[in-house]
Amino acid sequence: MNFPRVLPALVVLAALVACSAAESETPERRRQAAAASSPEETRPAKPKRKPFTIAFGGDVHFEGFLRARLNNPRTAMGPIAKVLRKADLAMINLETAITTGGTPAPGKQFTFRAPASTFTALKAAGVDVVSMANNHGMDYMESGLADSLAAIKKSKFPVVGIGRNDTEAYKPFRKTVNGNRVAIIGATQVLDAEFISSWTATRDKGGLASAKNEARLLRAVRQARKNSDTVIVHLHWGTEMQKCPNQAQLSLAPKLVKAGADVVVGGHAHILLGAGYLDNAYISYGLGNFVFYNSNPATTGRTGVLTLTINGRKILKDHWTPATIQGGVPVPMTGAARKQAVADWRALRSCTGLSARP
Repeated sequence: MNFPRVLPALVVLAALVACSAAESETPERRRQAAAASSPEETRPAKPKRKPFTIAFGGDVHFEGFLRARLNNPRTAMGPIAKVLRKADLAMINLETAITTGGTPAPGKQFTFRAPASTFTALKAAGVDVVSMANNHGMDYMESGLADSLAAIKKSKFPVVGIGRNDTEAYKPFRKTVNGNRVAIIGATQVLDAEFISSWTATRDKGGLASAKNEARLLRAVRQARKNSDTVIVHLHWGTEMQKCPNQAQLSLAPKLVKAGADVVVGGHAHILLGAGYLDNAYISYGLGNFVFYNSNPATTGRTGVLTLTINGRKILKDHWTPATIQGGVPVPMTGAARKQAVADWRALRSCTGLSARP
């Protein structure tokens, strides 16, 4: 056998085959081969959802004697901050324009404004997001709106219900909490008749998200539903000093639920209103005043924090922390008074059409 002559030929043939194989191994073929060789179990598992808590307080401003509390942001909201900080998320209604200038809205009896340091105080108290969609959010008109938007941008504090146009105003705050993709939309059903047009955000004008434009609000809710586990709508709604929900509230709540809202919560009436379940969704018709200068016993005697435990679309639990407003800030109640206040709060449900359980 003549091995010396055969071996070189075999070596050349092997080299040609290897070269051909290498040329045929395109990047796509290599990706396919890598995918085939990687077992499914090695891929990272999708994070499992776990329940989260969100705490809601009522209406907040730092008007009048409350302005001085901003000198010490850490304690500006008083002892109720401990309750807010304990939750995974906390939210309030910011019932004021954020400006130190501007011209008060003509004809309004009460106009509220506060400096940008308000956001520092809210953050220090554990508040994660606020709505400025209310009947005081543009109390200092267009110049106040410009100042508010500038302060929001500079502070990077999450605010819903206000913007340079309707896209911004109806845009939800988004955060993933314990694996839950949470979306929160803010809007107001309460606007003085003479300001409905000038204060409402449109495609080419800044302003507030108005619930009076139901179609626009419902569209925002449906859009949020598409890529969220939990959709929350924070509304400014109700009739001042009326302890039962008005017809506008009773009409809008089921529409929001049908559009995909899991929680609808808000206030305006200065007093507490009932809360409970509408089908599988949770509705709170009124959280009352929270950090507020009013000294009327009817509005200061009862306030508190509503804390919901949620997993995806399931509202697992509601918890009411009752408080009274002392010196403008909520002070949690204790002992027998606390127990009675919780019972009184639950009794408010009787005129709402809501249920204690889903």
